Amino acid sequence: MRAKSPSVEALRGAPPRWPGAIGWGLMTLLSLYVAIHGLSYLLGAQAPPVVEDNAMGMTVLIVHAGAAGVALLIGPLQFLEFIRKRARSLHRWIGRTYLVACLVGGVAGGLLAPFTAAGPIAAWGFLLLALIWLWVNALGWRAAAMLRNYDDHRNWMIRSFALTLAAVTLRLYIPGALMAGFDFVWAYQWIAWLAWVPNLLIAEVWIASRRRASFAAQPARP
Repeated sequence: MRAKSPSVEALRGAPPRWPGAIGWGLMTLLSLYVAIHGLSYLLGAQAPPVVEDNAMGMTVLIVHAGAAGVALLIGPLQFLEFIRKRARSLHRWIGRTYLVACLVGGVAGGLLAPFTAAGPIAAWGFLLLALIWLWVNALGWRAAAMLRNYDDHRNWMIRSFALTLAAVTLRLYIPGALMAGFDFVWAYQWIAWLAWVPNLLIAEVWIASRRRASFAAQPARP
């Protein structure tokens, strides 16, 4: 018996699954580590001097770190296909919790940013991160709750978690900068931008690749 030839759709491929099992696992482990670190502030852990010296005080920092920690803990669950498709109620409740955590973390981060001890370059980097984080999450909520456009919703939430991961990339860049011999405060100013701008660009590349693959997978019109 001859094997069936693959369909045109199969040859063209389905949209890629983000970010793949290995990537998702690495992302989740790093998010877990940084989330625990952030939540440790609730137990009295000491922040680095340039962070602890923020003029807004430790209370706002604790709120920001705690909320961002929750977002990091539950954010990866939103990308699990079996939860999205087979446990939709759970997916919605995880999403609502994530959005509230991002809202609290974003507002607290926006309050902290202008008063950072690292100077105006870092202040603008962190302030724009907080504002774009809030804006992206608002558009993600609107796409799902008001427009029922779930493809757009997924794209906005990919952008959202790319920005949430700024907490992870920031903590990856800092040791690298110190090992390279850079002054901590000088490096921290630029890491305030490097922690999230490349993340967002990578998210945009991924979203564009999904769109191209989805278009290629559609049946050709006669």
